[in-house]
Amino acid sequence: MVDAAYAAGWAGLRHLPEPVARGLFDAIADVAWRRRGKGVRQLEANLSRVHPDADGIRLRELSRAGMRSYLRYWRESFRLPAWSRERIAGAVTVKNLEQLDEAMAAGRGAVLALPHMANWDLAGAWIASAGGRPFTTVAERLKPESLFDRFVAYREGLGMEVLALTGSQVSVVGTLARRLREGRLVCLVGDRDLSEAGIEVDFFGEPTRMPAGPAALAQRTGAALFPVSLWYDGPVLRAEIHPEVRPSGEGTRQEQTAAMTQALADVWADEIRAHSVDWHMLQKLWLADLTPRRAAA
Repeated sequence: MVDAAYAAGWAGLRHLPEPVARGLFDAIADVAWRRRGKGVRQLEANLSRVHPDADGIRLRELSRAGMRSYLRYWRESFRLPAWSRERIAGAVTVKNLEQLDEAMAAGRGAVLALPHMANWDLAGAWIASAGGRPFTTVAERLKPESLFDRFVAYREGLGMEVLALTGSQVSVVGTLARRLREGRLVCLVGDRDLSEAGIEVDFFGEPTRMPAGPAALAQRTGAALFPVSLWYDGPVLRAEIHPEVRPSGEGTRQEQTAAMTQALADVWADEIRAHSVDWHMLQKLWLADLTPRRAAA
């Protein structure tokens, strides 16, 4: 049933007039927000870390805007396969793109590491098609398998090479490292650890874990590591490529990986604070919110 619902979304919603689709998804967001389900409550709990001085009324305002932003992501994602290259090009603006181009022109390869902000699929479509920079990324394996296959086909249709995080005979880390050594581009969402083996970082004053992959790959291959932030500005998706995060050369490799991951978290914290309604984190993130068993793991 879940797979059928997503299939219907990709098949039917792409043909709705834009005002109708926007009104429909805003209404869905408002209904979900008023029902205060688990995801909305967790979103507010997460936003309370971002804005510790916000009262209950302010958090409710932020969560409502956050749900509308989150449903905008889905509205755009269901309709993206029908967008022309010209429409994608006009929907995204990227700041400091020259940093990425310089690194890749030098043959280093590059890792773009970004949080769950705004629409990372649209940003990826822009990079791959309108920007003319194909890249490799990693996808969490979903259940049922048919739904995972559908998401992979969707992203590959936008110009991405997609590797399954788990359940494949292909070495994810080895393939990503090979792409980077070939001077190519890798894009990874990195603000939530899915392996339960990430690096502990300070994030808005509390400990959480983030994946070591972006920093470790950059160290292993010599690729440039760039934090990226995304946010909506009216009808446009804005992206900023922040200055390269480099290994310090001090301490062990693991210590340098941890320092680089903390540097990513610091950049993302500043950007999430500035554009918090576009941070789509409806899941538990901080260690204090996890079950004791998972936190201990």
